[in-house]
Amino acid sequence: MNKLEAYGHIAALAIRGDLVFPTSVNAALRVQLALDDPECPIDEAIRLVLAEPQLAARTVALANSAMFNRTNGPEVTNVRAAIMRIGYHNLFALAAAMVVRQFGSKIADPELRAKAEQLWQHTVHVACLARIIARDVTYTNPDTALFAAIVHEVGNFYLLSRADEFPGLLEDDPENWQPASEEIITREVLKKLNIPEPVSTAIQGMRDSFLQIPPETLLDTLLLANHLSPVASPLQAAPRELPPHSESVIDLFIDEEMMEELLAQAGKDAEAMNATMLV
Repeated sequence: MNKLEAYGHIAALAIRGDLVFPTSVNAALRVQLALDDPECPIDEAIRLVLAEPQLAARTVALANSAMFNRTNGPEVTNVRAAIMRIGYHNLFALAAAMVVRQFGSKIADPELRAKAEQLWQHTVHVACLARIIARDVTYTNPDTALFAAIVHEVGNFYLLSRADEFPGLLEDDPENWQPASEEIITREVLKKLNIPEPVSTAIQGMRDSFLQIPPETLLDTLLLANHLSPVASPLQAAPRELPPHSESVIDLFIDEEMMEELLAQAGKDAEAMNATMLV
């Protein structure tokens, strides 16, 4: 089966809803779906988090990180205090990060594992940049931007998780590149994960959309964060370019000092998130 056939086969299975998720993904997904209910009682959220020891440890670690404890408040030592500090939206994003991270956990091929690790680093940097850009530049919801960025490459993580079964699937081969199949796979994975429609639409729009000037939307936030990320996606056919002359006008809404602060803060947050996910 060549690359074109493999993409077509996986896309056909995705359309039928036949998506193969690792057991660890399904466990994290159950937690994520429960937390999606804004009326979920705090005691139920605590029970769900404690039922997944990795999520419990990471929730406490994230609450104590510089990302959510910028005022050097007292260290939290339990899940209840951690959830109260980071909030449901960020707990939901953390569960989503576990889902994304777990896709690469069973990859056997060393080269594919390296791609999965680079894709994770790309995801973390885009997520931390998106959160700050949403807060300080586009004035969209920072929690939504963080979540959207965490899942924006989930289609490619899924492809990596299936690549062991389809040798050559991710080899460079422009003649067999199938963006339509990749779009289908991403769309169906997002649907399977119950990603909210506004987030899903923004993610799917990243392939063909341009950053508007000034940036104002969730899509703009993701495009700008992706452009500024110091780590590129290993599966991106080519870097997503900004519109002509965009580079020269970015300083109209992000001056040099603000850009330095933005990149430095995002870098620190990325280190905190990486440390959290290693717990």
